[in-house]
Amino acid sequence: MLTRIDHIGIACHDLDATVEFYKATYGFEVFHTEVNEEQGVREAMLKINETSDGGASYLQLLEPTREDSAVGKWLAKNGEGVHHIAFGTADVDGDAADIRDKGVRVLYDEPRRGSMGSRITFLHPKDCHGVLTELVTSAPVESPEH
Repeated sequence: MLTRIDHIGIACHDLDATVEFYKATYGFEVFHTEVNEEQGVREAMLKINETSDGGASYLQLLEPTREDSAVGKWLAKNGEGVHHIAFGTADVDGDAADIRDKGVRVLYDEPRRGSMGSRITFLHPKDCHGVLTELVTSAPVESPEH
């Protein structure tokens, strides 16, 4: 069952400048950064709030590291802006299978590694009213050592 909006992905040409805009304009701080070589992006996750299911909601800023990446191609065609919406789930495998059974194309046969060690898959935008939709199971949060 989908439990929250995990994040909204925003494609940008210059990650550092876009991060500065969100910090200066809204006061958002960077929670996590990484380069995902498989997806060809450099990203920053800006935490918006905690959620009742123990997760959080983020803005994910995405700068392509190569023109042939999915985000690079999308950015060249559409320019900067909202790239996708992601819903959190405790069971990306089960929810993807349920959604596939309802006739929606799931883009990955098996979920892949996403930001911060999460497991992700995407739903085809043509089956979701023009919205690229991601399903996310967050990585387990490790309890602090005492």
